[in-house]
Amino acid sequence: MIRALHPQTLRLIALGLALLAVVLFFSTQIDNYLSPRMFNRISTSAAVVLPVAVGQAIVVITRNIDLSMGSIMGVVAYMVGEALVLWPGLNPALVILMAMGLGAIAGSINGILVAWGRVPSIIVTLGTLALFRTFLVEHGNARTITADALPRWLVDLPQMSLLSLGGLDLRVTVALALAACLIVGLALSRLRPARKFYAVGSNPDAALMAGINSARVVFLAFVISGALAGLGGFIFLAKFGNITVVAGMGFELKAVAAVVVGGVSIMGGSGTMLGVLIGTVLVDTIDNSLTRLPWLSEFWRDALLGILIMAAVTVDTLASRSLNRLKRRGGE
Repeated sequence: MIRALHPQTLRLIALGLALLAVVLFFSTQIDNYLSPRMFNRISTSAAVVLPVAVGQAIVVITRNIDLSMGSIMGVVAYMVGEALVLWPGLNPALVILMAMGLGAIAGSINGILVAWGRVPSIIVTLGTLALFRTFLVEHGNARTITADALPRWLVDLPQMSLLSLGGLDLRVTVALALAACLIVGLALSRLRPARKFYAVGSNPDAALMAGINSARVVFLAFVISGALAGLGGFIFLAKFGNITVVAGMGFELKAVAAVVVGGVSIMGGSGTMLGVLIGTVLVDTIDNSLTRLPWLSEFWRDALLGILIMAAVTVDTLASRSLNRLKRRGGE
């Protein structure tokens, strides 16, 4: 029966079991862990990472990587915060579109250099990571955007719930992140144009022979990635309120961890948004839970996150080799 299951389905089942095991473990280490308060804390924290992880997943599916997403988040959060200080009466929907638009512009810079400049994505985004952060430092000039300068609707947004069940709240920011994940997931599974991301990542040469404009697809992947990083920047601004020039720093590591743990192949061509969602929740659950352990230093939290990434990539590589061997044997 297990052999009849699709490899992606097996990965999702394994992820679900891993998440359950993590929750059960920390419930034995932390008092009052299985509580509505902890659920709300983890869900609102994961909501910041999820849009960034979804954007990263699209890029990774095309056999690329975006290391600049944390810097894009920071630039968007700061600049949108500045705009709201100057024009507090801006419509909330317009503010979200502004955040995603700024992120898309930053993502297009990466996309042009990778798609048409033919520069490896890891080199391009490593450079723009520093470039966008330097721009923010120079533009910010050591100024901090504080919550009391922002409009009341934005400050209250993280506490607003769409529905509540037994103390478990579905916050508006969580709903925004889930909506982005759902829309992208449906597009990738139902829309033929969106399937081109998989085609390009799976076999670029075959995609080219099939008449797919690979450069345009890769460019679009980076634009979408930037736009979703912009959405993450908006949620970051709403959640924390006080924004400095280090906003978003390190989120690219969390996004990569969520993507590879969620079963998106680092070799491109495969992955689901449901896996990214579970991977994001798993990574953020571990990260948030480790902060509650007084005997564990912050340095070890980052180290464990790195170990998690390496373990996920190793498992993915070994699983891919095993599947290839099975396919070859089946064809003989």
